[in-house]
Amino acid sequence: MDIKLDDLTGTEIGELVRGHLQGMTLHSPPESIHALDLEALRKPEITFWSAWEEGELAGCGALKELDTHHGEIKSMRTSTSHLRKGVAKRILEYIIEEARKRSYRRLSLETGSMDAFIPARRLYENFGFQYCKPFADYMEDPNSMFMTMEL
Repeated sequence: MDIKLDDLTGTEIGELVRGHLQGMTLHSPPESIHALDLEALRKPEITFWSAWEEGELAGCGALKELDTHHGEIKSMRTSTSHLRKGVAKRILEYIIEEARKRSYRRLSLETGSMDAFIPARRLYENFGFQYCKPFADYMEDPNSMFMTMEL
């Protein structure tokens, strides 16, 4: 799998991000959707990667710098045709390694509390993320769960 920095201009990645946003609307009320659109993902504090397998887009993930010691995982998504092939695990490993290279002390994320998000939460738990209170600008929300890990 080839994970590369992505400028978010490709057709495939645009479709995957739009699909990610649409998927969020199926499981979360509008006020509880924290996924970012293409424009928001282009902000300077966000680094975005796409994962490719034999020329096909397999997934994506992003890392947002909250401050010089704290990063947030954003936009983790696996292409439908690559589900259950370890794509999310590889992207998460990559993002954690990048956070360590940046000397972050903490890595956090927000995910949904509904059953549809159980696989994502299990993945994060398997990497050592623990549940925590809201961080950054997040507020308590029954539709959100917050996780963090010390690096």
